[in-house]
Amino acid sequence: MPDSLPPARLLDELDKILGPRGLLTDAADIAPHLSDWRALYRGAAFAVARPASTEEVAAVVRLCAATGTPITPQGGNTSMVGGATPDGSGRHLVLSLARMNRIRALDALDMTMTAEAGVVLKTAQEKAAEAGALFPLSLGAEGTATIGGVLSTNAGGNTTVRYGNARELMLGLEAVLPDGSIWNGLRRLRKDNTGYALRHLLVGAEGTLGIVTAAVLRLFPRARDTALAFCAVRDEDAALALFRRFRDRDESAVRAFEYMSGTGVDFCVRHIEGVVLPLAERADHYVLVDLASSRPDAGLRAMAESVLAEALEAGEVLDAALPESEAQAQRIWRIREEHPEAQKREGASVKNDVSVPVSTVPEMIRRCCAALVELIPGSRPVPFGHIGDGNIHMNLEQPPGMDPAAFLARSHDIMDCVNAVVRDLGGSFSAEHGIGRLKTDMMADWRGGAELAAMQAIKAALDPRGIMNPGKVLP
Repeated sequence: MPDSLPPARLLDELDKILGPRGLLTDAADIAPHLSDWRALYRGAAFAVARPASTEEVAAVVRLCAATGTPITPQGGNTSMVGGATPDGSGRHLVLSLARMNRIRALDALDMTMTAEAGVVLKTAQEKAAEAGALFPLSLGAEGTATIGGVLSTNAGGNTTVRYGNARELMLGLEAVLPDGSIWNGLRRLRKDNTGYALRHLLVGAEGTLGIVTAAVLRLFPRARDTALAFCAVRDEDAALALFRRFRDRDESAVRAFEYMSGTGVDFCVRHIEGVVLPLAERADHYVLVDLASSRPDAGLRAMAESVLAEALEAGEVLDAALPESEAQAQRIWRIREEHPEAQKREGASVKNDVSVPVSTVPEMIRRCCAALVELIPGSRPVPFGHIGDGNIHMNLEQPPGMDPAAFLARSHDIMDCVNAVVRDLGGSFSAEHGIGRLKTDMMADWRGGAELAAMQAIKAALDPRGIMNPGKVLP
């Protein structure tokens, strides 16, 4: 194979590998694959490859490796940082895993599921439930995000406080490496101490070291007793104090613990149809507590009421609502899940996905809010997220009436403002969304020296031609 091929010849070779259903070349068909959902980036590609098997993925990668053709892997295209968007050169081939959507195996005794990369996260949850088990990874984009994507970004989500990130929910991987070779690491083992853990190298690499094609996922016993509470709390410190109360009473029962500002909840009530505040009065700070146990007699409702009564007496909780039905519980969860959409409808916003030690979350929120309002007077901080694991989305909404483009032009100033506080508290500038295209310029400052040099050496060793998702993760 020559080092490069004319576009028409390259398309002919791809068509031989993939067939007519597996290759998109029409501009209208390609267009949905060229922009991220936040509309931060728009790229170009000469085609979209849609392989139906690992062998087809490998054949496409071998062709691209031989011809020096850059590949942009794509799952559900829900990246918050432009990680699945090609650049504007038009040289990239987008490789979509959407057709690789089979559940290959599900073992209720081993408590494992082997799923292909294109399986939608919600589908994996439903298949586990049909088998009487639980796949606990849960996030706002679960109706679109795919298994390959959430592993490639090491997605977090709402239940990280109990079950961990995507990395902790994976036992084995199958992947196509940058030379087109297939690595079959689909092992259902809890213990496998045999040299370098290649699966963990690929998880979180955002497609820069290879393409995940399938994974062995950990399942858990399904919940047989649950309880939910939506609480107005005095302030950020009271939110963390409430988390400690529930954790100290029964850490294993806390499935999710989410903080929301009054501003963010106001946006949801204003813009999202069907969202209603379940409390008598508005507050400046809210917490959502989600408890679950595999024991049917766990008594979680009584436990929640007891803990909340203590917190009410201590002045930490101002008011609380506990749903009486699953429908009510889902309506309460919508308040949290609709934050991104509500912010979009309110106007332009800049996202900051950061983490700090759990004990410093209240300080981080207060300091960031003050610094952001000083930076852009009239702007509206919208902190929300996973206070139980230290990950807060420290977002900023434009001032009312400000030109959205002018506000977004300050994006890096805003991120730098937040990151200065986060760095001072020993945190990270990327908690669960990854680096993608958005944050590559931060890597040298935050992860420079030996750490970044090691990453670059790994990339050069596995992908010497630099064809795997170029322009992402590394500066």
